[in-house]
Amino acid sequence: MPPLVAAMVSLGVLGAVDTYLTATVLPVPVWVTFIAWASFFSCGGGQNGLVKSVASNWTGILIASLTLLIVEAGPAHPAFAAVLVGLGTSAMILASAIRLFDFPPAIVFGFASLVGTGAATGTSITGTTGLAHPTLVAMVAMLVGALFGFVSERGTQLLAAKTPVTA
Repeated sequence: MPPLVAAMVSLGVLGAVDTYLTATVLPVPVWVTFIAWASFFSCGGGQNGLVKSVASNWTGILIASLTLLIVEAGPAHPAFAAVLVGLGTSAMILASAIRLFDFPPAIVFGFASLVGTGAATGTSITGTTGLAHPTLVAMVAMLVGALFGFVSERGTQLLAAKTPVTA
């Protein structure tokens, strides 16, 4: 099967599965899983891309969590929040000096996914506990998305593999 068609089939089927799972049994935002899926490919795919993507996404989530904790503890003023987001952004770039995290967009994907998860679910970083905590929700969603990326890559490879012609 041509590689483009193989990718269409693999990613199309798995995109449907991801959407169904997140709408029924896995309460994480589907858009976060898709961001993580794209991050996996942006980080080069394969086992190395899987590790780099998840580690970078989770680093962004942890930086965002810390940033939001400080924002919520401080004065409710846009300037305070803006300065802290600026510091969080600087921390993301500093983290990218480490080889495992040397693709800053993957860190930003994690940061933005946590902030978006909190906003979309109406949960705050300090007002939620347990499995519904936005940090845990975003981390699980990013891991699931990266795993879907890995499986879709393998599926594409299998579908595109040339089968030997036997006489």
